[in-house]
Amino acid sequence: MNIYETDKLLGEYLLFHYGTATEILPESMGGGDALIYPVRCVTECIDARVLPRDARALDLGCAVGRSTFELARIFESAVGIDFSQRFIDAAETIRRDGSLRYVRTDEGALTTPLMARAPKGVDASRVAFEVGDAMALREGLGTFDVVLAANLIDRLREPQRFLAQLAALVRPRGQLVITSPYTWLEEFTPRENWLGGFERDGLRVTTRDGLQNALGRDFELLTVKDLPFLIREHARKFQMSVAEATIWRRR
Repeated sequence: MNIYETDKLLGEYLLFHYGTATEILPESMGGGDALIYPVRCVTECIDARVLPRDARALDLGCAVGRSTFELARIFESAVGIDFSQRFIDAAETIRRDGSLRYVRTDEGALTTPLMARAPKGVDASRVAFEVGDAMALREGLGTFDVVLAANLIDRLREPQRFLAQLAALVRPRGQLVITSPYTWLEEFTPRENWLGGFERDGLRVTTRDGLQNALGRDFELLTVKDLPFLIREHARKFQMSVAEATIWRRR
């Protein structure tokens, strides 16, 4: 079974995207700087000052949709695409109804009911969600002023196929934001398809090297920054990671 279609992952991602600080962390713990990651992927990585009035955004690997909503704050329209039908169904319910009930795992079989709510101040009519394969996007998507791919590349079987499509999706002078902790695992990506994280001819190859090789002809790398994020599995177990954000401009 695809883990991204399970109740466990759906609950974790709804909490990751829509949970409040007190719902995610006990008051005695730190880690607040690693919260609201889907929001920070937008607010800390996109330069809204240079956007045209009718700007369009594409959120690839949108999961349950929080970044797509945040994009719609500053874009005329925002499209979120994810491979998981359950994630997209959840995102669409929040868009349509404004909220979605889910459960948070606390300990063993103990849970707490919570509510994921659409962010305040976002026009839901500017948001659209659909199921899609980031390695083989459908025709007719059009072009975009910003494409965001958060925590996606190291979960694709063939990330190079994904990267090869980006030049056709991003408008000239448009922005591309790719974030990832670069957790390359063979269960998701065969080792021969990794963008980095290995040695070749005695030299270390990083994922940023692989991105530069794949994108450098069509995109200029503008900025690199670290984005910590925290995923709560249960009351006493958390995944603490640091994504690297590379921010590019279409030539």
